[in-house]
Amino acid sequence: MRILHTSDWHLGRNLEHVSRMDEQRGFIDCLVRIADEEDVDLVLVAGDIYDTYNPSAAAEELFFDAMDRLGGKGGRAVIVIAGNHDNPDRLCAASPLAYKNGIILLGYPGSDAGEYRIEAEGISIAGSGPGWLELSMSRCDHNAVVLTMPFPSESRLEEVLAGRADEAVLQDAYSDKVGGILDALSGKFRDDTVNLIVAHLFMLGGSTSDSERTLQVGGAMTVDPSVIPEKTHYAALGHLHRPQQIRSAPCPTYYAGSPLAYSFSEAGYSKAVYIVDAIPGKEAKVRPVYLDCGKPLVKWFADKGIQQALEWCEEGRDPNAWIDLEILTDRVLTADEHKAIRSMHPGIINIRPRIRSEEVGVFSPESREGRKIDELFRDYYRYRMGTDIPDELMEAFLELLDEGDEEEDADRAGDLPGLGEGEVVPGEA
Repeated sequence: MRILHTSDWHLGRNLEHVSRMDEQRGFIDCLVRIADEEDVDLVLVAGDIYDTYNPSAAAEELFFDAMDRLGGKGGRAVIVIAGNHDNPDRLCAASPLAYKNGIILLGYPGSDAGEYRIEAEGISIAGSGPGWLELSMSRCDHNAVVLTMPFPSESRLEEVLAGRADEAVLQDAYSDKVGGILDALSGKFRDDTVNLIVAHLFMLGGSTSDSERTLQVGGAMTVDPSVIPEKTHYAALGHLHRPQQIRSAPCPTYYAGSPLAYSFSEAGYSKAVYIVDAIPGKEAKVRPVYLDCGKPLVKWFADKGIQQALEWCEEGRDPNAWIDLEILTDRVLTADEHKAIRSMHPGIINIRPRIRSEEVGVFSPESREGRKIDELFRDYYRYRMGTDIPDELMEAFLELLDEGDEEEDADRAGDLPGLGEGEVVPGEA
């Protein structure tokens, strides 16, 4: 049995203000090509399909297109689970249509894949229950038993455990709860099946990046690798954006990572999907297939000033990349300089001046006592930027202050009942 493992598509996600939809379409084209060229039997998509609970129409359309093409018109099975960024109900809303084509969508840890009937030729569910299924595919000599764990929040875990566990189990730590569920479900594994796990969670030992943007990457919601059942041929994980193996797990356990770099903390990192060849009774063979889709993210540091950055743009450096540009400078860059740099390289996302200056002391609370707000703002700007604030920026700040004072006066007057023209607000005569 040949399996393709992918995850964390984050369809609809931008880089700062720049849409990545074209790059994501390119990834789907690449993924379908890999699945076809590698003659994949089963695709596991380990969560975070979308970037938000309320994805755009364009993001949903791309997902539906991906499912239609990956399924090979019913010739290849696909299992998709929800991640912490996905709305489980919305992700699975298309299940009545998806299952007919051998595409299984699962939103919760206790989801039962047998709820709908598969009508795709050569693909069937031989057995199922909350959190597991046995998949039969005519193109494979053996069935696959798959334990499924869409993003397991604390409340969702307790829902799964409530019907069959005593209070002591409910009080167990998060990792123990996850491990207890996997251990119980692993009873479905057999010696004559390919035994798989697809889960969206944070596992101890995983390397993170800035692009996960999760409320709690680890901490209390960290899972110990030892909870993975030993009889597992392969555990396909989602959540972390760097492709990586969790080497301390008792079986091959991998994060596929995101197909595109979604923050500059991932600059220079390779992206991949994993191909897994598994046979009952033998150790699975795992290999990465590196992706060549999407623009790379590159950091520039112009330590010789703005002229160096302009020269790089003129040379056509990194023409097909998104750029985070940092410039070492003695002063604040003007709006015209920002505009000139961006016009020369449309891939520049950020321009961040680093002011070359001596350290400026931090003002103590006592030194601010009784000082005017414009003085405080000048001091703060000098502290943060290492130079005096430009006159035009200071004027803009004062104009905003004046507008705020006028709105506050109007609100205060409007809050006093019966105040008419010519009447005086108490205390402001």
